[in-house]
Amino acid sequence: MIALKDAPSDARICTMTIDGELVEFREGETIYEVAERCRREVPTLCYDPRLEAFGACRLCVVEVEGINNPVASCTTRAGEGMVVKTRTGAVEKHRKTLLEMVASENRTLDIDPLAGYASQELGDLLERYEVGPGRFRGRRSGTSNTDDKNPFILRDYDNCISCYRCVRVCAEQEGDHAINVMGRGFDTQITAEFGNDLRDSQCTFCGQCVQTCPTGALSDKKALRGSDLPGEIEKTRSVCPYCGVGCAVDILSKGDRVVGIHPAMDGPANEGALCVKGQYAFDFVHHPDRLTKPLVKGADGSFREVEWDEALQRAADGFRAAHEKHGRHAIYGIASGRAPHEAAYSMQKFIRSSFGTNYVDTCSRS
Repeated sequence: MIALKDAPSDARICTMTIDGELVEFREGETIYEVAERCRREVPTLCYDPRLEAFGACRLCVVEVEGINNPVASCTTRAGEGMVVKTRTGAVEKHRKTLLEMVASENRTLDIDPLAGYASQELGDLLERYEVGPGRFRGRRSGTSNTDDKNPFILRDYDNCISCYRCVRVCAEQEGDHAINVMGRGFDTQITAEFGNDLRDSQCTFCGQCVQTCPTGALSDKKALRGSDLPGEIEKTRSVCPYCGVGCAVDILSKGDRVVGIHPAMDGPANEGALCVKGQYAFDFVHHPDRLTKPLVKGADGSFREVEWDEALQRAADGFRAAHEKHGRHAIYGIASGRAPHEAAYSMQKFIRSSFGTNYVDTCSRS
């Protein structure tokens, strides 16, 4: 039996059978949640663990003993003594057919991984089930809005599968309600109010809709600029420096170039959320105007490039002179939100240890 770990003391623990194995679960959990914990590969396209279960794609259906038809595991509560089968022949055939129908409406299935965090989900499922769009190829749904002039989000709705994850994350997680669903059937469309561009809507450009989209219908315009760069995409876990919340991020890079940012879905402070700065404000890293050598001011008031030893000596002399003339309370340190966290730590350590004051701050303080 698979025992439930770390259950709250007041939780009612029940048992059910999944694929012939007895498992424990907390009362109130869905079949999908129990199956995921037991490492059963139940596919889905409309599910995001941060959102209310929707049951739209029907890929997560399972067979439950005593129920005539398969049920959507993401919206069906697990019950005491329930007997569930997640991968019968009939269920797998159902999933393959659904995937073929979904893929038949898409313009392309070759989506760049830089498009977004979840952009490969449909392609991965098609590869896993070895199906394609050919059998049901015909009319397509969704009309792309590539004329939207916003600098961050590509609205390529020819690849939309109407999972509504973007609409739901905007409403449930962000509370913006900037986009919604319009039309029915093949005329279903994701749209901002009155068909406006995102710049003229309630959109705050947090990028949540991009990162939850499983098909690349909503893509990260800035990250896609790195598609033509050579090399593999590497992810480096870090912390967003722009404020004091401490949102965890995965920095996407190719070689020595930062090409995009993904929110860390397991980030303890943000749980996959970011603001517009944390998501998109990284161009300064490789900006051509960024200084590559320190500058010092000459007697004539102009700046000149010097080596680090000279620059540091000049700074040390200035601090020493100010301290001797005006006292320790005349010195104040402020760290930049664009500097690494190690720099902010060094700044406060320098002020507190060297001058014995707490006159230090950072523009990242919230």
